[in-house]
Amino acid sequence: MEASHGGLQSDGGLEELTTLVGREVYTNNGVYVGEVEDVRLDVGAQTVTGLALGEINADLLAKQIEGGQRGAIVPYRWVRSVGDVVIVSDVVERLGVDADDDAMA
Repeated sequence: MEASHGGLQSDGGLEELTTLVGREVYTNNGVYVGEVEDVRLDVGAQTVTGLALGEINADLLAKQIEGGQRGAIVPYRWVRSVGDVVIVSDVVERLGVDADDDAMA
């Protein structure tokens, strides 16, 4: 599976997708984001469109999480690499920052 476009491969692509479940997800700055619980697919286009995360870092995503929400979906285009862990763009870290917070930095 290519992280850059999420295409499914014919040589064991489905097996590769199932191995994502349970992997920890970090930003490219090393900040824990969550754990992969499921994969969102566009079956018609045969592409991965997102990763459903559980065990999420509530501090990181507090402003995006509504009451009682247990997880989040990260767009697959944010995935930078997949190995023992999944690395996503640091854009996830900026989701919890207000414009006012940016001005203070």
